[in-house]
Amino acid sequence: MNNFKGKSIILFDGICNLCNSSVNFIIRNDKKEHFLFASLQSDAAKEILLQYQVKKITFDSILLIENGKIYTKSTAALRISRNLDGTYRFIYFLKIIPKSITDWIYDIIANNRYKWFGKKESCMMPDEKLKSKFLS
Repeated sequence: MNNFKGKSIILFDGICNLCNSSVNFIIRNDKKEHFLFASLQSDAAKEILLQYQVKKITFDSILLIENGKIYTKSTAALRISRNLDGTYRFIYFLKIIPKSITDWIYDIIANNRYKWFGKKESCMMPDEKLKSKFLS
């Protein structure tokens, strides 16, 4: 589990259609292959979170583990954007908006994500080409 040197880890709700679409978007725009991924429902995510002494796993936020720290909600999303290619990295400038506002917007979307975007019966399974980006 410690082969993450130089990589950031994104933990996401594996049955959420919005979350899966977001992961696919990140993969397409991560030409430097900065990110690794794991579904929050996976054993890999549970093991990682135990290392960081996270006792309660909630599925309502994307988690970013970067340089030994865990980021959640809008902070995680904005920090992810700064490592994407092209103009997407400029989304990070939204960091100037107070966290209370960006987290409030994040929570509205997170609390309605299944209703608005649907959910899968089980976590997505990456194809062979993408398997190396996912922790198991």
